[in-house]
Amino acid sequence: MAHPLASPDAPTGRLSSVRSYVDLTKPRLLPLVLFTGVPVFGMAATGGATSVSLAFGALVLVGILLAAASANTLNAYIERDKDALMERTRERPLPAGRIAPRDALVFGLALGVASTALLGAVAGSAAAWLGVASILFYVFVYTIWLKPRSAWNAVIGGAAGAAAPLIADAAVNGSVGAVGLSLFAIVFFWQPPHVWAIALYRKADYEAAGIPMLPSVIGDHPTRRRMLAYTIGLVPVTLAPVALGLLGPVYGAVALGMNAWFVFSTLQLLRERTPEAARRVFRVSLAYLFSLFVAMNVDLLTRL
Repeated sequence: MAHPLASPDAPTGRLSSVRSYVDLTKPRLLPLVLFTGVPVFGMAATGGATSVSLAFGALVLVGILLAAASANTLNAYIERDKDALMERTRERPLPAGRIAPRDALVFGLALGVASTALLGAVAGSAAAWLGVASILFYVFVYTIWLKPRSAWNAVIGGAAGAAAPLIADAAVNGSVGAVGLSLFAIVFFWQPPHVWAIALYRKADYEAAGIPMLPSVIGDHPTRRRMLAYTIGLVPVTLAPVALGLLGPVYGAVALGMNAWFVFSTLQLLRERTPEAARRVFRVSLAYLFSLFVAMNVDLLTRL
């Protein structure tokens, strides 16, 4: 017989609480952040730099993960009132009332401290300070300043989402060089068409929250044209690692194919002009970035 004071629901409650804290970090975004840092270690090994051990690489990636989780949590804390107004975000832990705002703030700050301490101990001050800078940029420049004021928030704010290669490069080499900058550029220029696709099919959501996204400010079709311009502009950016000798023909072939698919999908969006077409571009954009970074790792493995 169970003890009369036992609480059979306690384990379930604790599990739900842990899950809510994990949800604060926006866990679906974190693997993509990590994935963009991984090829840096392979490029360092094939480029003649000091060999990167598995343990070192794993610890650096954990540090990057904690920095991204901190930035996402602090973003959720700041935007909790706006999230409550949007259909796609109103069930997040803060607007849904599953976590108190103060607890979310403390959690986000603790993640940032843990990230800085880990990167500083394992990878040095340059990587640690870049981790801090990525958090501060995402919170203060993007979330607090740009996002509520400018329809171009996705362009400038993309720098925070592209920080992983910079941190990884600084961890391996002590500073940021061509490897980190070239991968940073790919993610940075990929982000606007990716975000604008969401803004097209979630336009009413952003308007309800008072966030000035590009379709609401300049119109849907001008936004689609800018998406096409960015996807075309991504072609030379994604091929730059090949031109610089950082990657070889395996990656180059995949990059050409994925660029053709991404440009074609945005051309379809210009013709169809529907929310479903925008949603399709969003899905293509995710497959595009994922495929590029998988191809980088495959290319590096074939050159070892």
